Amino acid sequence: MRELTRFLGVELPDFSTILPVLATMGLVLIVLEGSLELELNKSKLKVIRKSFLGSLLSMFALSFLFAYVFQYLGGGTFRSCLLNAIPLCVISSAIAIPSARNLSRDSREFVIYESSLSDILGVVFFNFILRNEEFTGHSFSHFGFQILAITAISFIATIGLSFLLSKIEHQIKFVPIILLVILIYSVSYVYHLPALVFILLFGLSIGNLDELRRYSWIERFKPDELNREVKKFHELTIEASFLMRALFFLLFGYLLETAEILNLDTLLWSGSVVVVIFFVRIIQLKLSRLPLLPLLFVAPRGLITILLFLNIGTAFSIDLVNRSLIIQVILLSALLMMFGTMFTSEPKGLPVGDNGDDVVPEPVEGAEQDLAVELNSEASTAKNINEEDSE
Repeated sequence: MRELTRFLGVELPDFSTILPVLATMGLVLIVLEGSLELELNKSKLKVIRKSFLGSLLSMFALSFLFAYVFQYLGGGTFRSCLLNAIPLCVISSAIAIPSARNLSRDSREFVIYESSLSDILGVVFFNFILRNEEFTGHSFSHFGFQILAITAISFIATIGLSFLLSKIEHQIKFVPIILLVILIYSVSYVYHLPALVFILLFGLSIGNLDELRRYSWIERFKPDELNREVKKFHELTIEASFLMRALFFLLFGYLLETAEILNLDTLLWSGSVVVVIFFVRIIQLKLSRLPLLPLLFVAPRGLITILLFLNIGTAFSIDLVNRSLIIQVILLSALLMMFGTMFTSEPKGLPVGDNGDDVVPEPVEGAEQDLAVELNSEASTAKNINEEDSE
Protein backbone atom coordinates (compact mmCIF):
# COMPACT_ATOMS: atom_id res chain seq x y z
CA MET A 1 0.00 0.00 0.00
CA ARG A 2 2.88 2.36 0.73
CA GLU A 3 4.49 1.71 -2.66
CA LEU A 4 1.09 2.09 -4.36
CA THR A 5 0.33 5.44 -2.70
CA ARG A 6 3.81 6.67 -3.62
CA PHE A 7 3.32 5.59 -7.22
CA LEU A 8 -0.07 7.32 -7.44
CA GLY A 9 1.13 10.39 -5.56
CA VAL A 10 -1.51 10.10 -2.84
CA GLU A 11 -0.72 12.20 0.24
CA LEU A 12 -1.70 10.59 3.55
CA PRO A 13 -1.28 11.94 7.10
CA ASP A 14 1.44 10.72 9.46
CA PHE A 15 0.19 7.54 11.15
CA SER A 16 3.22 7.04 13.40
CA THR A 17 1.44 8.47 16.47
CA ILE A 18 -1.36 5.90 16.14
CA LEU A 19 1.00 2.92 16.20
CA PRO A 20 1.70 2.90 20.00
CA VAL A 21 -2.05 3.20 20.71
CA LEU A 22 -2.87 0.19 18.53
CA ALA A 23 0.06 -1.72 20.06
CA THR A 24 -1.19 -1.06 23.61
CA MET A 25 -4.78 -2.03 22.82
CA GLY A 26 -3.56 -5.09 20.94
CA LEU A 27 -1.35 -6.12 23.86
CA VAL A 28 -4.25 -5.84 26.33
CA LEU A 29 -6.60 -7.87 24.13
CA ILE A 30 -3.97 -10.49 23.32
CA VAL A 31 -3.11 -11.11 26.98
CA LEU A 32 -6.83 -11.14 27.84
CA GLU A 33 -7.51 -13.66 25.07
CA GLY A 34 -4.62 -15.85 26.18
CA SER A 35 -5.58 -15.73 29.87
CA LEU A 36 -9.18 -16.70 29.05
CA GLU A 37 -7.86 -19.83 27.33
CA LEU A 38 -5.67 -20.92 30.25
CA GLU A 39 -6.90 -23.56 32.66
CA LEU A 40 -6.01 -23.44 36.35
CA ASN A 41 -6.09 -26.79 38.10
CA LYS A 42 -3.67 -29.26 39.65
CA SER A 43 -3.11 -31.07 36.36
CA LYS A 44 -1.79 -27.81 34.81
CA LEU A 45 0.72 -26.97 37.55
CA LYS A 46 3.54 -28.77 35.78
CA VAL A 47 3.15 -26.95 32.46
CA ILE A 48 2.62 -23.62 34.28
CA ARG A 49 5.84 -24.11 36.23
CA LYS A 50 7.82 -25.06 33.12
CA SER A 51 6.47 -22.18 31.04
CA PHE A 52 6.96 -19.61 33.82
CA LEU A 53 10.51 -20.64 34.67
CA GLY A 54 11.39 -21.11 31.00
CA SER A 55 10.15 -17.68 29.92
CA LEU A 56 11.63 -15.92 32.97
CA LEU A 57 15.09 -17.52 32.95
CA SER A 58 15.55 -17.36 29.17
CA MET A 59 14.51 -13.69 29.15
CA PHE A 60 16.96 -12.84 31.94
CA ALA A 61 19.78 -14.81 30.29
CA LEU A 62 19.25 -13.22 26.86
CA SER A 63 18.72 -9.70 28.25
CA PHE A 64 21.92 -9.59 30.31
CA LEU A 65 23.93 -11.37 27.59
CA PHE A 66 22.83 -8.91 24.88
CA ALA A 67 23.28 -5.96 27.26
CA TYR A 68 26.91 -6.93 27.99
CA VAL A 69 27.60 -7.38 24.27
CA PHE A 70 25.99 -4.03 23.38
CA GLN A 71 27.97 -2.25 26.08
CA TYR A 72 31.24 -3.93 25.07
CA LEU A 73 30.83 -3.12 21.38
CA GLY A 74 28.99 0.19 21.42
CA GLY A 75 29.60 1.73 24.81
CA GLY A 76 26.91 3.49 26.80
CA THR A 77 25.57 2.73 30.25
CA PHE A 78 24.59 -0.81 31.17
CA ARG A 79 21.06 0.38 31.97
CA SER A 80 20.61 1.80 28.45
CA CYS A 81 21.97 -1.37 26.89
CA LEU A 82 19.67 -3.50 29.05
CA LEU A 83 16.61 -1.45 28.02
CA ASN A 84 17.54 -1.96 24.36
CA ALA A 85 18.11 -5.69 24.90
CA ILE A 86 14.83 -6.56 26.62
CA PRO A 87 12.55 -6.04 23.55
CA LEU A 88 14.61 -8.63 21.66
CA CYS A 89 14.09 -11.23 24.40
CA VAL A 90 10.28 -11.29 24.67
CA ILE A 91 8.23 -13.88 22.78
CA SER A 92 5.30 -12.29 20.97
CA SER A 93 2.03 -13.95 21.96
CA ALA A 94 0.39 -12.02 19.10
CA ILE A 95 2.20 -14.30 16.65
CA ALA A 96 2.92 -17.40 18.77
CA ILE A 97 -0.62 -18.18 19.99
CA PRO A 98 -2.34 -18.13 16.56
CA SER A 99 0.56 -20.11 15.10
CA ALA A 100 0.15 -22.86 17.71
CA ARG A 101 -3.41 -23.76 16.66
CA ASN A 102 -2.30 -26.81 14.69
CA LEU A 103 0.11 -28.18 17.29
CA SER A 104 -0.76 -30.98 19.69
CA ARG A 105 -2.74 -30.07 22.79
CA ASP A 106 0.27 -30.26 25.14
CA SER A 107 2.47 -28.15 22.87
CA ARG A 108 -0.36 -25.68 22.32
CA GLU A 109 -0.90 -25.23 26.05
CA PHE A 110 2.81 -24.67 26.65
CA VAL A 111 2.98 -22.03 23.88
CA ILE A 112 -0.07 -20.18 25.26
CA TYR A 113 1.30 -20.13 28.81
CA GLU A 114 4.88 -19.33 27.78
CA SER A 115 4.11 -16.52 25.32
CA SER A 116 1.50 -14.87 27.58
CA LEU A 117 3.81 -14.98 30.59
CA SER A 118 6.73 -13.78 28.44
CA ASP A 119 4.72 -10.70 27.41
CA ILE A 120 3.78 -9.89 31.00
CA LEU A 121 7.20 -10.56 32.50
CA GLY A 122 8.90 -8.64 29.69
CA VAL A 123 6.74 -5.54 30.17
CA VAL A 124 7.13 -5.65 33.97
CA PHE A 125 10.91 -6.14 33.70
CA PHE A 126 11.24 -3.34 31.13
CA ASN A 127 9.21 -0.85 33.18
CA PHE A 128 11.15 -1.75 36.34
CA ILE A 129 14.47 -0.95 34.63
CA LEU A 130 13.04 2.18 32.97
CA ARG A 131 11.63 3.70 36.17
CA ASN A 132 14.49 2.91 38.57
CA GLU A 133 17.83 4.66 38.14
CA GLU A 134 19.39 2.61 40.92
CA PHE A 135 18.61 -0.95 42.00
CA THR A 136 18.49 -0.80 45.77
CA GLY A 137 16.47 -2.48 48.47
CA HIS A 138 14.02 0.41 48.37
CA SER A 139 13.35 -0.04 44.64
CA PHE A 140 12.68 -3.77 45.10
CA SER A 141 10.43 -3.19 48.13
CA HIS A 142 8.53 -0.53 46.18
CA PHE A 143 8.13 -2.98 43.32
CA GLY A 144 6.78 -5.60 45.75
CA PHE A 145 4.26 -3.06 47.03
CA GLN A 146 3.17 -2.36 43.44
CA ILE A 147 2.57 -6.08 42.88
CA LEU A 148 0.43 -6.28 46.03
CA ALA A 149 -1.48 -3.14 45.02
CA ILE A 150 -2.28 -4.38 41.51
CA THR A 151 -3.32 -7.75 42.97
CA ALA A 152 -5.82 -6.04 45.29
CA ILE A 153 -7.08 -3.85 42.43
CA SER A 154 -7.43 -6.95 40.24
CA PHE A 155 -9.47 -8.74 42.89
CA ILE A 156 -11.88 -5.82 43.36
CA ALA A 157 -12.13 -5.06 39.63
CA THR A 158 -12.70 -8.72 38.74
CA ILE A 159 -15.62 -8.96 41.17
CA GLY A 160 -17.12 -5.74 39.83
CA LEU A 161 -16.70 -6.65 36.15
CA SER A 162 -18.03 -10.17 36.75
CA PHE A 163 -21.07 -8.69 38.48
CA LEU A 164 -21.69 -6.41 35.48
CA LEU A 165 -21.19 -9.28 33.07
CA SER A 166 -23.80 -11.39 34.85
CA LYS A 167 -26.33 -8.60 35.51
CA ILE A 168 -26.38 -6.47 32.36
CA GLU A 169 -29.30 -7.64 30.25
CA HIS A 170 -28.88 -5.17 27.40
CA GLN A 171 -27.82 -6.65 24.09
CA ILE A 172 -24.69 -4.45 24.15
CA LYS A 173 -22.68 -5.53 27.16
CA PHE A 174 -19.30 -6.94 26.07
CA VAL A 175 -17.79 -3.86 24.42
CA PRO A 176 -18.36 -1.72 27.57
CA ILE A 177 -16.68 -4.46 29.63
CA ILE A 178 -13.65 -4.46 27.28
CA LEU A 179 -13.48 -0.65 27.45
CA LEU A 180 -13.59 -0.79 31.25
CA VAL A 181 -10.76 -3.33 31.23
CA ILE A 182 -8.67 -1.01 29.02
CA LEU A 183 -9.56 1.95 31.30
CA ILE A 184 -8.42 0.10 34.45
CA TYR A 185 -5.24 -0.96 32.63
CA SER A 186 -4.53 2.64 31.57
CA VAL A 187 -5.13 4.12 35.04
CA SER A 188 -2.90 1.44 36.61
CA TYR A 189 -0.19 2.17 34.04
CA VAL A 190 -0.35 5.93 34.78
CA TYR A 191 0.34 5.17 38.45
CA HIS A 192 3.31 2.95 37.43
CA LEU A 193 1.65 -0.30 38.45
CA PRO A 194 2.29 -3.58 36.55
CA ALA A 195 -1.04 -3.26 34.76
CA LEU A 196 -0.75 -6.45 32.70
CA VAL A 197 -0.97 -8.44 35.93
CA PHE A 198 -4.55 -7.17 36.25
CA ILE A 199 -5.39 -8.38 32.72
CA LEU A 200 -3.93 -11.81 33.47
CA LEU A 201 -5.73 -12.21 36.81
CA PHE A 202 -9.05 -10.99 35.42
CA GLY A 203 -8.91 -13.41 32.47
CA LEU A 204 -7.84 -16.33 34.66
CA SER A 205 -10.61 -15.64 37.19
CA ILE A 206 -13.57 -15.46 34.82
CA GLY A 207 -12.14 -18.18 32.58
CA ASN A 208 -11.92 -20.70 35.43
CA LEU A 209 -15.22 -20.23 37.25
CA ASP A 210 -15.67 -23.98 37.61
CA GLU A 211 -12.60 -24.07 39.86
CA LEU A 212 -14.25 -21.51 42.17
CA ARG A 213 -17.44 -23.49 42.76
CA ARG A 214 -16.01 -24.81 46.02
CA TYR A 215 -16.60 -21.34 47.50
CA SER A 216 -20.19 -20.56 48.46
CA TRP A 217 -20.01 -16.85 47.58
CA ILE A 218 -19.53 -17.67 43.90
CA GLU A 219 -23.19 -18.78 43.73
CA ARG A 220 -24.24 -15.13 43.99
CA PHE A 221 -22.90 -14.62 40.48
CA LYS A 222 -24.97 -17.52 39.06
CA PRO A 223 -21.91 -19.36 37.66
CA ASP A 224 -23.86 -21.36 35.06
CA GLU A 225 -25.28 -18.23 33.44
CA LEU A 226 -21.98 -16.39 33.88
CA ASN A 227 -20.12 -19.22 32.13
CA ARG A 228 -22.32 -18.77 29.07
CA GLU A 229 -21.67 -15.03 29.07
CA VAL A 230 -17.93 -15.58 29.49
CA LYS A 231 -17.93 -17.88 26.47
CA LYS A 232 -19.55 -15.15 24.36
CA PHE A 233 -17.16 -12.58 25.83
CA HIS A 234 -14.22 -14.80 24.89
CA GLU A 235 -15.44 -15.09 21.32
CA LEU A 236 -15.73 -11.31 21.02
CA THR A 237 -12.27 -10.89 22.56
CA ILE A 238 -10.82 -13.22 19.92
CA GLU A 239 -12.41 -11.13 17.16
CA ALA A 240 -11.27 -7.82 18.69
CA SER A 241 -7.75 -9.16 19.28
CA PHE A 242 -7.49 -10.23 15.65
CA LEU A 243 -8.72 -6.82 14.50
CA MET A 244 -6.12 -4.97 16.61
CA ARG A 245 -3.33 -7.30 15.46
CA ALA A 246 -4.31 -6.87 11.82
CA LEU A 247 -4.54 -3.07 12.06
CA PHE A 248 -1.27 -2.84 13.93
CA PHE A 249 0.77 -4.96 11.51
CA LEU A 250 -0.83 -3.33 8.47
CA LEU A 251 0.04 0.12 9.80
CA PHE A 252 3.49 -1.03 10.91
CA GLY A 253 4.16 -2.43 7.45
CA TYR A 254 2.93 0.78 5.85
CA LEU A 255 5.33 2.86 7.95
CA LEU A 256 8.34 0.68 7.10
CA GLU A 257 10.93 1.83 4.63
CA THR A 258 12.27 -0.74 2.17
CA ALA A 259 15.81 0.36 3.02
CA GLU A 260 15.22 -0.59 6.68
CA ILE A 261 14.24 -4.14 5.77
CA LEU A 262 17.09 -4.65 3.28
CA ASN A 263 19.75 -2.93 5.38
CA LEU A 264 22.84 -5.11 4.88
CA ASP A 265 24.76 -3.29 7.62
CA THR A 266 22.49 -4.73 10.32
CA LEU A 267 21.71 -8.08 8.68
CA LEU A 268 24.74 -9.78 10.26
CA TRP A 269 23.80 -8.42 13.69
CA SER A 270 20.16 -9.44 13.39
CA GLY A 271 21.13 -12.92 12.17
CA SER A 272 23.51 -13.30 15.12
CA VAL A 273 20.79 -12.20 17.55
CA VAL A 274 18.36 -14.78 16.14
CA VAL A 275 21.00 -17.54 16.32
CA VAL A 276 21.68 -16.75 20.01
CA ILE A 277 17.92 -16.66 20.73
CA PHE A 278 17.38 -20.15 19.32
CA PHE A 279 20.54 -21.51 20.97
CA VAL A 280 19.28 -20.37 24.38
CA ARG A 281 15.86 -21.83 23.52
CA ILE A 282 17.44 -25.24 22.87
CA ILE A 283 18.99 -25.13 26.35
CA GLN A 284 15.66 -24.02 27.86
CA LEU A 285 13.69 -26.86 26.26
CA LYS A 286 16.35 -29.41 27.20
CA LEU A 287 16.32 -28.31 30.85
CA SER A 288 12.50 -28.37 30.86
CA ARG A 289 12.53 -31.86 29.27
CA LEU A 290 10.29 -30.76 26.45
CA PRO A 291 10.48 -31.92 22.82
CA LEU A 292 12.66 -29.70 20.65
CA LEU A 293 10.45 -29.98 17.58
CA PRO A 294 8.36 -28.03 16.84
CA LEU A 295 8.60 -25.93 20.06
CA LEU A 296 12.11 -24.81 19.13
CA PHE A 297 10.76 -22.68 16.29
CA VAL A 298 7.82 -21.14 18.16
CA ALA A 299 9.73 -18.18 19.62
CA PRO A 300 8.77 -15.25 17.37
CA ARG A 301 9.33 -11.59 18.11
CA GLY A 302 6.59 -9.17 17.12
CA LEU A 303 4.12 -6.67 18.54
CA ILE A 304 5.52 -6.57 22.08
CA THR A 305 9.06 -6.10 20.72
CA ILE A 306 7.94 -3.07 18.69
CA LEU A 307 5.93 -1.63 21.59
CA LEU A 308 8.85 -1.82 24.02
CA PHE A 309 11.27 -0.46 21.42
CA LEU A 310 9.01 2.56 20.84
CA ASN A 311 8.98 3.25 24.60
CA ILE A 312 12.77 3.35 24.97
CA GLY A 313 13.03 7.02 24.05
CA THR A 314 15.97 8.96 22.68
CA ALA A 315 17.64 9.30 26.10
CA PHE A 316 18.35 5.56 26.27
CA SER A 317 18.73 4.70 22.58
CA ILE A 318 22.01 3.21 21.33
CA ASP A 319 23.40 2.99 17.81
CA LEU A 320 23.57 -0.82 17.66
CA VAL A 321 19.82 -1.26 18.21
CA ASN A 322 17.86 0.58 15.54
CA ARG A 323 14.67 0.08 13.53
CA SER A 324 16.43 -2.05 10.93
CA LEU A 325 17.75 -4.48 13.55
CA ILE A 326 14.34 -4.77 15.24
CA ILE A 327 12.52 -5.31 11.94
CA GLN A 328 14.98 -7.92 10.68
CA VAL A 329 14.90 -9.88 13.96
CA ILE A 330 11.09 -9.92 13.83
CA LEU A 331 11.00 -11.08 10.21
CA LEU A 332 13.74 -13.71 10.61
CA SER A 333 12.17 -15.22 13.74
CA ALA A 334 8.72 -15.26 12.09
CA LEU A 335 10.06 -16.92 8.93
CA LEU A 336 11.93 -19.55 10.95
CA MET A 337 8.76 -20.29 12.91
CA MET A 338 6.70 -20.55 9.72
CA PHE A 339 9.04 -22.98 7.95
CA GLY A 340 9.87 -24.83 11.17
CA THR A 341 6.24 -25.60 11.99
CA MET A 342 5.51 -26.47 8.35
CA PHE A 343 8.23 -29.09 8.05
CA THR A 344 8.16 -30.62 11.54
CA SER A 345 5.31 -32.89 12.55
CA GLU A 346 3.99 -34.30 15.79
CA PRO A 347 0.91 -36.32 16.76
CA LYS A 348 -1.87 -33.79 16.75
CA GLY A 349 -4.64 -35.88 18.28
CA LEU A 350 -8.02 -34.29 17.77
CA PRO A 351 -8.39 -31.35 15.38
CA VAL A 352 -8.39 -27.85 16.83
CA GLY A 353 -11.28 -25.40 16.69
CA ASP A 354 -11.15 -21.63 16.35
CA ASN A 355 -10.98 -21.16 20.11
CA GLY A 356 -8.05 -23.55 20.51
CA ASP A 357 -10.07 -26.42 21.99
CA ASP A 358 -10.01 -29.94 20.67
CA VAL A 359 -12.95 -30.77 18.45
CA VAL A 360 -14.67 -34.13 18.68
CA PRO A 361 -15.51 -35.21 15.13
CA GLU A 362 -19.21 -35.55 14.38
CA PRO A 363 -20.47 -38.83 12.92
CA VAL A 364 -20.53 -39.01 9.15
CA GLU A 365 -23.94 -38.54 7.61
CA GLY A 366 -25.68 -41.87 7.34
CA ALA A 367 -23.21 -43.63 9.64
CA GLU A 368 -25.78 -44.02 12.42
CA GLN A 369 -28.27 -45.66 10.06
CA ASP A 370 -25.61 -48.01 8.70
CA LEU A 371 -24.60 -48.94 12.21
CA ALA A 372 -28.21 -49.61 13.19
CA VAL A 373 -28.74 -51.83 10.11
CA GLU A 374 -25.58 -53.75 10.90
CA LEU A 375 -26.60 -54.27 14.54
CA ASN A 376 -30.08 -55.42 13.50
CA SER A 377 -28.54 -57.85 11.02
CA GLU A 378 -26.24 -59.29 13.67
CA ALA A 379 -29.14 -59.57 16.10
CA SER A 380 -31.30 -61.43 13.57
CA THR A 381 -28.44 -63.80 12.75
CA ALA A 382 -27.91 -64.56 16.42
CA LYS A 383 -31.65 -65.18 16.83
CA ASN A 384 -31.67 -67.68 13.94
CA ILE A 385 -28.67 -69.51 15.42
CA ASN A 386 -30.40 -69.75 18.80
CA GLU A 387 -33.59 -71.14 17.17
CA GLU A 388 -31.57 -73.77 15.29
CA ASP A 389 -29.77 -74.79 18.50
CA SER A 390 -33.05 -75.13 20.38
CA GLU A 391 -34.49 -77.29 17.58
